[in-house]
Amino acid sequence: MKKISIVVPCYNEQEAIPYFYEEAKKVSETIPNTEFEFLFVNDGSKDNTLNVLRDLSKKDEQVKYISFSRNFGKEAAMYAGLKEASSDYIAIMDADLQDPPSLLPSMFDTLEKGEYDCVATRRVTRKGEPRIRSFFAKLFYKIMNAISNTEVVDGARDFRLMTRQMVNAILEISEYNRFSKGIFGFVGFHTKWLEYENIERVAGKTKWSFWKLLLYSLDGFTAFSTKPLILSTIAGIIFFIISLIMILVIIFKTFIFGDPVGGWPSLACIILFVGGIQLFCTGISGQYLAKTYLEVKHRPIYIVKERNFDV
Repeated sequence: MKKISIVVPCYNEQEAIPYFYEEAKKVSETIPNTEFEFLFVNDGSKDNTLNVLRDLSKKDEQVKYISFSRNFGKEAAMYAGLKEASSDYIAIMDADLQDPPSLLPSMFDTLEKGEYDCVATRRVTRKGEPRIRSFFAKLFYKIMNAISNTEVVDGARDFRLMTRQMVNAILEISEYNRFSKGIFGFVGFHTKWLEYENIERVAGKTKWSFWKLLLYSLDGFTAFSTKPLILSTIAGIIFFIISLIMILVIIFKTFIFGDPVGGWPSLACIILFVGGIQLFCTGISGQYLAKTYLEVKHRPIYIVKERNFDV
C-alpha cells in the first residue's frame, strides 16, 4: 500500500479549510490501495485557522498539522510540509480549492507507471483575475525564462504530486530565500504537465496583493539568474561610450562652429536620467547583496510552535 501526503500551506484560511478537507477526503477514498495523510501547515494565521485544524485532527487521525510561531511566508510553509511529510508521494495544494483534488487520481496513476517523477499543473486561462495582473504575470514568465537557465512554465501552479526521490532533492536546497517554482525546475526530474482552467476561490480572500507578487517576482529573478548584474554593467559601458561621443560633439561644435553649450534645462535632464540609471544599477547590486546577507546569517527558514504528531 502506497502512502500519499497532501501538504497544505494555510494562512488565514479558516473558511476554506473545511471545504478543502471534505473534497480532498472524498477523492482520497476513490484511490485504491493507498493511505493518505493531510499535513496542514499553519503559517502564523491571525484568524481561527489553528482551532479549525485542531478540531479536524481530533475527528480524523489522518489530519496532521504544524503551526509556526509567526508568519514566515508560503515558501517556508511548503518547505516545512515537504520536510515533515514521510510518504512515498507528496503533493502540494492550496486550501482554497483553486487546486482541484479531482486531479489527484490521474496524477497518482501517472507516477505509479514509473515514467514520470512529478505531475505538475498549470493554468491555461486566468479567468477572474484583473487584466493588469494577468499581463504582468505573463511578462514575468517571459522575462524569467529569458534571463534564467532554469525553465519556469507559464501559468505553473505549486500544485503537484512528486515522488519521494524528487522531494528529497528539493529538501537538499535549504536556502533561506526560496523560490519554489524555480527550485522545482532546477532539480530536474521528469515532469508531466496537466492543464486546467482557472478556478475561483471557494471561500476567503487571496493573500497575494500586486505588491507582494512584484516582490516575489524579484526573488525569482535574483534567485535563478545573475544576468541583471550583467545588465547593469552593460548599461554603465553604454553610458560611458555615449558620454565620450557627446564630449567629442561638444568640442567639435564649439571650436569649429563656435556653437555655445546648451543651457541648464537639457543639462538637468541628462543628470537626472543618468542618475536614475545609476540608482537602478545600484539597486540591482543591492538586491543580490541583501540576499547574500540573509543567507550567510543561517537563520531558520521557519520555527514550529505547535504540532499534533511526533517528529
